[in-house]
Amino acid sequence: MAADSFTATPEQAPGTTDGPLNHGFQDADAVLPQYHIEAHTSLVERPLRSLKYGEAFAVLDSYGDIGVLPGPEGLYFQDTRYLSRLHFTIEDQRPLLLSSVMQDDNGALSVDMTTPDIRIDAHDETTIPRELIAIERTKFLFKGACYDRIGLRNYDSRHWNLKIGVTFDADFRDLFEVRGMDRPVRGKRSVQVASESEVQFRYVGLDEVVRTTSLHFGPKPKHIEPGKVGFEVSLPPGGRASLFIRTVFESHRAFTSAPAAEKVGEDAAAGLSHAAGSSATARHPKGLAEGVIFARAYRDSRRDLRQLTAGITTIISSNDQFNEAACRATADLYMLASRTPEGIYPFAGIPWYSTVFGRDGIITAMMALWIDPNFAKGVLRYLASTQAKAIDPAADAQPGKVLHETRRGEMAMLGEVPFRHYYGTIDGTPLFVMLASEYYAVTGDRETIERIWPALELALGWMNKYGDRDGDGFVEYARDTDKGLENQGWKDSHDSIFHTDGNLAKGPIALCEVQGYVYAAKNGMATLATLLGHDALAERLGAEATKLRADFDTAFWCDSIGTYALALDGEKRQCAVRSSNAGHALFTGIALPERAASVAANLLSKDGFNGWGVRTIARGEARYNPMSYHNGSIWPHDNALVAMGLARYDLKPEASRIFEGMFDTALYQDQKRLPELFCGFMRRHQRGPVSYPVACSPQAWAAAAPFAFLAACIGLELQHDRNRIRLKNPTLPAFLDGVSIFNLKLGDSRVDLRFQRYGGDVTVNVLRRTGDAQVSVVK
Repeated sequence: MAADSFTATPEQAPGTTDGPLNHGFQDADAVLPQYHIEAHTSLVERPLRSLKYGEAFAVLDSYGDIGVLPGPEGLYFQDTRYLSRLHFTIEDQRPLLLSSVMQDDNGALSVDMTTPDIRIDAHDETTIPRELIAIERTKFLFKGACYDRIGLRNYDSRHWNLKIGVTFDADFRDLFEVRGMDRPVRGKRSVQVASESEVQFRYVGLDEVVRTTSLHFGPKPKHIEPGKVGFEVSLPPGGRASLFIRTVFESHRAFTSAPAAEKVGEDAAAGLSHAAGSSATARHPKGLAEGVIFARAYRDSRRDLRQLTAGITTIISSNDQFNEAACRATADLYMLASRTPEGIYPFAGIPWYSTVFGRDGIITAMMALWIDPNFAKGVLRYLASTQAKAIDPAADAQPGKVLHETRRGEMAMLGEVPFRHYYGTIDGTPLFVMLASEYYAVTGDRETIERIWPALELALGWMNKYGDRDGDGFVEYARDTDKGLENQGWKDSHDSIFHTDGNLAKGPIALCEVQGYVYAAKNGMATLATLLGHDALAERLGAEATKLRADFDTAFWCDSIGTYALALDGEKRQCAVRSSNAGHALFTGIALPERAASVAANLLSKDGFNGWGVRTIARGEARYNPMSYHNGSIWPHDNALVAMGLARYDLKPEASRIFEGMFDTALYQDQKRLPELFCGFMRRHQRGPVSYPVACSPQAWAAAAPFAFLAACIGLELQHDRNRIRLKNPTLPAFLDGVSIFNLKLGDSRVDLRFQRYGGDVTVNVLRRTGDAQVSVVK
């Protein structure tokens, strides 16, 4: 992620057992860090609902409205807010909310409401008693439009004439403005009543892109003006009526009549599928009733989602609550998936990161590899197509480096933020190579590997030349532009890498986990090189990986803390800080076997593990703050990688303990959805985990985490070269008595498996098998 953080008040939370926070460090928060997310309101202050299709997403309140209270709510497309307000009222009052649920597959939001006590006439005190008019609202996104149906039904024995109002606005704010950045100059905005049932907002940006939001109403409103429409609805006893709002968003270059799908973001490096999010396909024949348009779009959206998820691996367990969490995680993954010319790509998260992030996409694809390898295929091909080809200090780019993120909003296009195509990540490139080898091991897809082989070679060259700035064998980072990120690992907050005394590390900085990624990348690249007949390269890479492992242990192991150091600074001094980063050394296999137990004990200690998960930074370290973004918080994806690392060294009880903590966390979350992160306060009796105020939800790598936890515990390995599904010392956490996995794929084979726990032992049964794949259980 970009270095985004919430600045919390430096006080100990009431009732916690965590120690006091520290202050006065060099380079502390005298000013807000770059690209900071301001937190005047909390994303967990009230339930929010998210919809997404392609490059568009919507953040709504529980009613399906937008902007009734301040916050990030809106309808967004390509990092611009195309609708900042949409407020539905009946007789000038807000309805009473009965329920607000996302459909199980995230395809639509369904809201049930009713009328409050309504006084129609102040003089004769005519009133509608509450709960007589049922209101059902359905909203979804599909191909360039947000569709909204409001259905009303009269359960009274009397006839009622009701006034319905809808107020709306479109501020066309860039996402970074919504996040808190100020812009002294903006483009020009206008609004007009385009017809008796349409209002159009228009914004001509400083980037010479014309962005429009058109609201289409059906049936024809009684009253229409810029920002407001009014309907009169007649409801006889038992009568029904429906209102429709279709919000179409599109953009095109100024001074051209070319369609948006051809002109906006016309940059080959972006590589995104315009059809997936543009409004070109949201146009309908003139005169077609809005109800018909809604019904057709809803039908097509359901077909589209079924097509996207056809044939995936599914899970059913003995625990209904885990089934709900797994179902939501699956739905979140596919909601965040966007189609590109190279395949599907999981956008990172809503609301702040609904775009391509290299690191996030890779790690998400890794964790979901056994569920659906199409994520990995799309990620690999997309990142290969957008790989840096030249040195560009303004973008922190060098040849062979993998993309960090791409943005398509006005501020990015103008260079006000550096993220149009930004490469300021130190770990994306080795992770890219690592994913390629893991993808091949599972799928045997030689064609894809051959297609991206030149990109893999470039990535390897980047690691050896530009990544290793001083030639010591370790990969380090230092930003090339002041607008870029100060820290360029996954913990990219400005204060996330520091020494024992709390002083910030000075670069170039070599991160603990990055050396592990490089180690795994070189081993994996050696395997792929052998596959393609590059034997000399394979031999060299194997030797380099072996040397790196030994050098890593010498340079990073720290006896005083009993684990690997967080990082080495520019002077090769250890940042002797206990962190979750050391768990990634287990994940990649760079940790020596004799170190594993000590690393695990450190991670699962009371300072490292708070009862819900492993903290990013252990309690007691100088900059520990359980409310920080990266210095004491808990991230589900981080914990999943740690659990996978523990399982790799056959530390299954420890992996199961983390899995249990994360499952318990999900039970306290809205929709049982794991968030991007949460606070690291110690677990307390009869209380849930403490939320982080601006955490994204859903977040792709958090959604993929449950599948990584389960795979780690059952020891799942898909070995295409041996045509074997291997289950190494399978275990199940206490909350799972049994788990069934359906349609597990290996080559042309399909297998259904049943795991049953008996005390500390787990049995495995093959329920169904097509094809000749072998199932091997190793205990």
